[in-house]
Amino acid sequence: MARKKGRDISGWLIVDKPAGVGSTAVVAKVRWALDAKKAGHAGTLDPDATGVLAIALGEATKTVPIVTDALKCYDFVVTWGAETTTDDASGEVLRTSEARPSEAEVQAALAGFTGDILQIPPAFSAVKVEGERAYDLAREGVEMELAARPLWVDSLTLLEAGEGFARLEMVCGKGGYVRSIARDLGRVLGCLGHVAHLRRTWSGPFEVEHAVAFDRVDRDAQDWLESQILPLETGLTDLPMLRATPEGGIRIRNGNPGEVTGGAEWGELVWVMDAQGPVCIGRYQGGMVQPERVFNL
Repeated sequence: MARKKGRDISGWLIVDKPAGVGSTAVVAKVRWALDAKKAGHAGTLDPDATGVLAIALGEATKTVPIVTDALKCYDFVVTWGAETTTDDASGEVLRTSEARPSEAEVQAALAGFTGDILQIPPAFSAVKVEGERAYDLAREGVEMELAARPLWVDSLTLLEAGEGFARLEMVCGKGGYVRSIARDLGRVLGCLGHVAHLRRTWSGPFEVEHAVAFDRVDRDAQDWLESQILPLETGLTDLPMLRATPEGGIRIRNGNPGEVTGGAEWGELVWVMDAQGPVCIGRYQGGMVQPERVFNL
């Protein structure tokens, strides 16, 4: 028998991911609970991390790169005194230190981790090394040197400091590893460190206060879950919005450049809507938009 394809549902469901569950497993359960044809997430969370996991459904999957590129906020606790294989509490201890930084020392070190920085991802990460995931190689005991990657850190704020820990908040761009921040802070301070607790409080336009608890993701609650789905365009708030003319909307939906009202910078990425709803994401070209992703709603 042919597999049932599922329902055409488009929009965003924001889930408060619990610890101990992988991001892919959350997506799979949401898709099952809603009987959705297509689903994906906008930014992986570590299995032990909690908080905002933005799940795109149907045509909203075409907007995932926009949300993935947006700023994200993390609330996390670093435990001083030990460095681990995974840079968090789930790993094996590699080395320890008796040193403990003062609050003033931690505060002074944060300036070196803001703005444009270079960050070496954790060995246990999804970074690809010669076509294989780093975490797969790390589990096999393969030693590797991962290349440093650029990261924009908008802010890194000390929220609380104790004798053996510090609680921080980081707002950063795409590709940030909180575990690397904890590891590198510990090294700079000479005390070593790893993440003990990690929670993503917002991701682009999505906030944890508006997220659905994971234990409510169930097929028995399908109608309620569907009522929690946010419109596709919720993920596009960082882009300028332009309106297509009636003729322009038809042309764009057929994959051709179409006329729009409103303006933007030449070549700027925008999103377009008309009387029927969202039309596309595309590039503004002086009164016209060249579509890059057309929505079939």
